[in-house]
Amino acid sequence: MASLFVGLITFFVLIALLALLGYQLMCFADLEFDYTDPLIDSTARINKVVMPEFVVQAVFCFVCIATGQGFLCLMSLPNLHYNFKLYRSKRHLLDVTEIFNKLNSEKKQRLIKFGYVILIFVVFLSRLLCTVGVDDC
Repeated sequence: MASLFVGLITFFVLIALLALLGYQLMCFADLEFDYTDPLIDSTARINKVVMPEFVVQAVFCFVCIATGQGFLCLMSLPNLHYNFKLYRSKRHLLDVTEIFNKLNSEKKQRLIKFGYVILIFVVFLSRLLCTVGVDDC
């Protein structure tokens, strides 16, 4: 029962991380197709969810360490290190004046992070199914 509770906590933290990254990707798509004003809406909406993404990633690593899921923690450490490196160099927020110059690189960065978190999610689900008792592991 305890492993199921731990699995649910980790599951919801991962879903929150995927939602934050997906929201950023949707904002980039809106910006790319001129659905929103780039000077006011898009950069403000993206910058508003950057720090929560970093915090949720750190919470995920902490939950993995606290619950003994070292493999998942090791898988998510490169993403956490990259986020920390962006924060320390003050490159984590988007600049309104340079948004169109960096649109492709920022979108590619978020897509890579999204794909990496989906990979972690798939590994988590497979490990959870093996823990709960599915016979085909």
